[in-house]
Amino acid sequence: MNDQFEKNGYILLESFFSDDTLASIREILISFHAAWKKKYEKFYTEKAINSAYITKQGELDEAYRFALFQFLTSNKFAYVVRSIFIEPPIFMNTQLFFDPFNHGQKNYWHRDPQYHLSIDEQKAALSGPEVVHFRIPLFNEPGIELIPNTHKRWDSPHEQAVRLEECGHKSSENLGEGLSIELKAGDLLVFSANMIHRGLYGQDRLSLDVLFCDNHPDLMGFIDRDGYPKDDDYERLDNTWMF
Repeated sequence: MNDQFEKNGYILLESFFSDDTLASIREILISFHAAWKKKYEKFYTEKAINSAYITKQGELDEAYRFALFQFLTSNKFAYVVRSIFIEPPIFMNTQLFFDPFNHGQKNYWHRDPQYHLSIDEQKAALSGPEVVHFRIPLFNEPGIELIPNTHKRWDSPHEQAVRLEECGHKSSENLGEGLSIELKAGDLLVFSANMIHRGLYGQDRLSLDVLFCDNHPDLMGFIDRDGYPKDDDYERLDNTWMF
């Protein structure tokens, strides 16, 4: 599995989660999303397309929070997570992706590191420690568009101009190299945060992204330990190596 990920930068595992397994977290995340939209109404109605730190203490009641950790540490999911990385990775964060409130809001090409790294640092990140998204659609949705192999290679001049909106280009423009991947409830899409990609809006999408990363000092600053299980929860969870 690691070889396929290293080559392409993504893996799609169709129908990976059973209906019952998906139902066990769907209720939790729908409840979280409803509360989040009220709490951050201005941000949501202006431009938001995702929320984060779902497992942070105080965001969910303890029963929901523990149930979500049970899902994240399940043997089936943990096996895939471990298979992607050469060395055991560490849990980084959770995010929930949804359609923007404004239906006219356009999606955009990006690499995750572009929001905190210079261009030279972004180039260096392609051979540095890895951050990986594990995307779990709760319902059928248009999915994601990505450019394979860009987790290991730099942008073409046109890709860079579009992604970074240089020379009058917009990040919402189409790129001919893009590969659209439709997602169905129960699928698992694994992709590199370094890859050039964009979400595809529509169908009231609601996808859980679980982020894991190499256990490297450069990435530890992005981890909020309040999003980890409580001390007395560890003995009741499987695969706690990920924390």
